Amino acid sequence: MPDKTKKLQPRPPIVAVMGHVDHGKTTLLDHIRKMTYAARGAVQRGAISKKFQGKISEVAPRSVAEREAGGITQAVGAYEIVHNDRTITFIDTPGHEAFSAMRSRGAHAADLAVLVVAADEGVKPQTKEAIKILEETGTPFVVAVNKIDRTNGSMDKAKNDLLAAGVLLEGFGGQVSYHGISAKTGEGVAELLDLIILAADMEGLAYDPDVPASGYILEARRDPRRGIEASVIVKNGTLKRNDDIATPSAAGKIKILEDFMGNPADRLSPSAPALVIGFESLPGIGEEFSTDSAAFRKKDISESKTKDMPQRDANALALILKASDAGSLEALGMVLRGIAVERQKTINIVRESVGDVTDGDVRTAAATNAIIVAFKNRIEKGAQNLVEAQHVPVIASKVVYDIVKAVEDLLTGAGMATALGTLDVLAVFNQEKSDKQLFGGRISSGVFRAKVPFEIFRGAGSQEPIGLGKILTLRENKSEITQAEKGKEIGILASAPIMIEVGDILVIRK
Repeated sequence: MPDKTKKLQPRPPIVAVMGHVDHGKTTLLDHIRKMTYAARGAVQRGAISKKFQGKISEVAPRSVAEREAGGITQAVGAYEIVHNDRTITFIDTPGHEAFSAMRSRGAHAADLAVLVVAADEGVKPQTKEAIKILEETGTPFVVAVNKIDRTNGSMDKAKNDLLAAGVLLEGFGGQVSYHGISAKTGEGVAELLDLIILAADMEGLAYDPDVPASGYILEARRDPRRGIEASVIVKNGTLKRNDDIATPSAAGKIKILEDFMGNPADRLSPSAPALVIGFESLPGIGEEFSTDSAAFRKKDISESKTKDMPQRDANALALILKASDAGSLEALGMVLRGIAVERQKTINIVRESVGDVTDGDVRTAAATNAIIVAFKNRIEKGAQNLVEAQHVPVIASKVVYDIVKAVEDLLTGAGMATALGTLDVLAVFNQEKSDKQLFGGRISSGVFRAKVPFEIFRGAGSQEPIGLGKILTLRENKSEITQAEKGKEIGILASAPIMIEVGDILVIRK
């Protein structure tokens, strides 16, 4: 009988980075990638990609932390780096409380984890949740005590907090390794990577290159041009273009296969992050995939992957949820339902689906008196015209905090509070993009302030806003100002899901 273990080859570790929001997870990954690019250029399965040799600035011109809307991570990201000729795949998980399911999936797909704890804050709520997830999944982990460069940072506080949370560190009665780092300056980061490689070697990670490929679905989205895109991570076998691929809920054929940098690939081996195009319907995030056609029985799944739910309470706040990807839609639904329970209010989720806001969504909203909530996506042109014609209210933002605040205000009645200021739109200057609209108006009452949300009213005597926007900057006589009072004529740069028109009334609430 042949020895199957002879076929096994060592594979790089898949490492989930977890911790509380703003404790420096994404900044740490940014620094690690910069170290890799500076030392070796763009890495493609442990070698320098010829496409990017001598063009390092084109690979990573800006940090991920800078590109994240609102400065927080709101999606799962996977990246490969090389340290001392060893490849490591990192999974960056969101720290915000709304994305708990994403964190759990990241830990489930990983071989190891790095628990990031800020030295100046110690263990916080999402730190405790991450520890619980790691315990439940049995994922080995090391601790990175970040922000040791800060004057108020304290290694002792972080260690004591971890011990109180049940994490037994080395030297304190346990075997969990830890290291102090500064993700900002890079202090201790190389040593942390050494620690990760040592921990991976102890796990004895291996794969069989000859078996059908398998792994996990990290994210799924619908691209208007390319179709359904699935972000996956390979755990075993070799993933190849033109392979059949299936999960428990979806199936298809791999038409396009890309590595984590977006380069076309014919095949990828563990522990590679990859982008797969070819699923016939949206696969479920967190599902296992396989290129073995017998591994999963293909189910008859609706292409739209839309969930329609009957409205049961006519007095409840009716919402239609739309998001750019499946993970964001899941997080949005969880956090809004959580708000309703916390506030002891009722919401009706009339429909929830992945993709841009369509005219069908607007018609459903008009028929059910629902508010459209759009997270990290756009409103199609035809849908935007219908929003304005039907006066359908829309809450749209790339930042989950903004959506949470707007829905909380509606549930508590704060959205109908006394107006702090109103402005009549007199002129429109630049409307190439809805997220950067330039217009002018006169303040008819109260005070208008920068960096605050506003409601948009259209038509004489309109009682319901047709959308919500946010003021980016205020200007008076070419000078930027923070606020202006009644009677002033000012220029406004704002972001809104619909185009502002002359005659609109903008209202800021208390």
